Amino acid sequence: MDKSLPYLNIIMKRKAGMSIPYSLLPNEFSFTLYRDGDEVKWAEIETSVGEFQYVDEAINYFRNEYLTYPDEIRERVIFIKDSAGQYIATITAWWNYTQDRRNPSIHWLAVKPEYQGLGLSKPLVYKCLEVLLKTEGDNEVYLHTQTWSYKAIGLYLKTGFELLKTESFGTYLNDFDKAETILRDRLKDLF
Repeated sequence: MDKSLPYLNIIMKRKAGMSIPYSLLPNEFSFTLYRDGDEVKWAEIETSVGEFQYVDEAINYFRNEYLTYPDEIRERVIFIKDSAGQYIATITAWWNYTQDRRNPSIHWLAVKPEYQGLGLSKPLVYKCLEVLLKTEGDNEVYLHTQTWSYKAIGLYLKTGFELLKTESFGTYLNDFDKAETILRDRLKDLF
């Protein structure tokens, strides 16, 4: 994350009906789903990338937002483990409500800094899309991100998401009009 940039909300959407390419994880890594107690691992990963200042803060967030849906988290919170069994990345296949409409959405993509650049994020996004297809059906998929995560925005663009100029979902703001110059500067080859 580049916190030297202004924090501006970015909304992205992937259209329904798009195929989900298969993207292999490097051999020394594997996917695993949430098991009881894994909120600590989730919190450690999210704190390592600067999403939270303290692990306890992240654990409390997870408990309040996700643990109230115990059956859902077991199939929707995805991790990547390394060959030693260490949890090193995560993403969540979730939803947000826009009035009465339930929007499938991606939450909290994070890869521990020492594992970034190893080709883990794209397979993680595709795995999340597979879970959303299975759990939510073939629908549009949304995500909220921010200018601080412009590298992730580049990844999302490469995986079929589009930047939304005015539309939003859930309760998120869309600051595209204020962020466009920053994104054009940082994502020249994708914009």
